[in-house]
Amino acid sequence: MTQEEMILQTEYCPRFDELRKNRMVVSFYKYGPLIDNYKNEKCMDAIGNLKARIEAYEKTGNTEFLVDAANFCMIEFMYPQKEGAYFEGTDSGACNTVGFGVNEVKREIGLL
Repeated sequence: MTQEEMILQTEYCPRFDELRKNRMVVSFYKYGPLIDNYKNEKCMDAIGNLKARIEAYEKTGNTEFLVDAANFCMIEFMYPQKEGAYFEGTDSGACNTVGFGVNEVKREIGLL
């Protein structure tokens, strides 16, 4: 087993992606093709739907809303409605992280 495979055993969730994919197929039949809804007609709002799903999760605790939120992130990535959207890899200082990772704490106290 490679190092990457070992890491992904605890740092990745195939079930999450399976649930996401299943919901994308259902949504195709329910709402129509993404390209029409988010690019051609722009009649749906991925970021608005993402925010609504996060709010619904915070109220209910139902993790299905997290799966839906991930799909709306993917949709915005595929068909961005934000003017000037782009992808560029950044380092860890580009956006605040809430909390501290255990490795950050260990480095701070000299254990790493």
